[in-house]
Amino acid sequence: MAHHALSSQESYNPNHLLDILLGKMQLKNDAALSRMLEVAPPVISKIRHHRLPVGASLLIRMHEVTGMSIRDLRDLMGDRRTKYRLSDAQGRPKPEEKAAQAAAAAQQQQQQQQQQSQGNETSSSTGNYAH
Repeated sequence: MAHHALSSQESYNPNHLLDILLGKMQLKNDAALSRMLEVAPPVISKIRHHRLPVGASLLIRMHEVTGMSIRDLRDLMGDRRTKYRLSDAQGRPKPEEKAAQAAAAAQQQQQQQQQQSQGNETSSSTGNYAH
């Protein structure tokens, strides 16, 4: 049975959240809840059996349908994490990309210097005379 990382928190209980939503929206069962949230019924079942975490998109949908804050929804299921962190590797350029970017920047700088030096040579050779 595959458990997700969040289920290792002792206080994590998505059933409490789902039960509160059923009551708040006056629904009879999980099938009605799945229709209201516009997800397939097995999604609710997998969440109840701790085989699937309540993901960000589902939390946002719950917020849209109920008007409850995301923080309140997370509290109801026992998610007490205060921050979500990405790994250090995500969002950073790969070493080869970084090297390529540095080379491109150096080449661009070199071209600008060449253009400036060419501009200075042409203006000094013509002098101050208008042609």
